[in-house]
Amino acid sequence: MSLARRVLLGSERTRSHRRRLLVPPLVFLASFAAYAVGLFAVSGGVVFLPVDAAALGVLAAAVLAARRSGLVLAWASVYGALLGSTADHYLLGLSGRSLGERVVAFLSPDGLVFLGVEAVALGTIAWAVGTLAAIAVERLRG
Repeated sequence: MSLARRVLLGSERTRSHRRRLLVPPLVFLASFAAYAVGLFAVSGGVVFLPVDAAALGVLAAAVLAARRSGLVLAWASVYGALLGSTADHYLLGLSGRSLGERVVAFLSPDGLVFLGVEAVALGTIAWAVGTLAAIAVERLRG
């Protein structure tokens, strides 16, 4: 397997690897639910980075990286968490608009791309930290 493929997709191809593909949608649902029930809160004003959702996504991405998953899964996990926050804001938070207007606002390409840029930046950092932690643990054991 080439280095680029290992970095992007991870080094393991096991049954547990397929289960890891469930992490991004589960992180999305966890973030959405946490904001919906008030466990996570937005401090107010214009929010460019929902801190609670970002922390959840970064934690998931770092754990996945420590288990030898690739960058793509790290990016998707952070994106899922950020998207959960956005879904709460647009689908549940804009009560004065029709459901159609809320869905259109949620699916606006500029917002989705902005989340993608944040997810790539945060996911890359989380992946690097998780990978370095896994390497450090291996060296300490061996």
